Amino acid sequence: MANTVNKEVSYEDLKALLEKSQNLFLVDVRSQGEVDKGRIPGSVHIPVDTVEAAFAMQPEEFKSKYGVTKPPMDAPELVFHCQIGKRGGIATSKAQELGYMNARNYAGGFREWSEREGK
Repeated sequence: MANTVNKEVSYEDLKALLEKSQNLFLVDVRSQGEVDKGRIPGSVHIPVDTVEAAFAMQPEEFKSKYGVTKPPMDAPELVFHCQIGKRGGIATSKAQELGYMNARNYAGGFREWSEREGK
């Protein structure tokens, strides 16, 4: 597997991307039950066990299923997250294997996000 510059983003990195970036594509890979309890604003829910199939879909099928445009292979800010970092890391690796070389993991996950955001 090719080496990426940095496979993880921090809370501060993600916060800045959410505030300033038009290119951020944030993927929540947690279960539906976890998402129902809270989510990071702007995230798209794609459970970890479906990430590989989702990112292998044709763009039209992806948009129909998830309601958003599928990110291009060279998407500069494709970030995955879960609750505490492990599943986000798995999803990031799967995306990289499919050719999304800029895919990164928010290792702090929703747990850190909710603690830092006071939610």
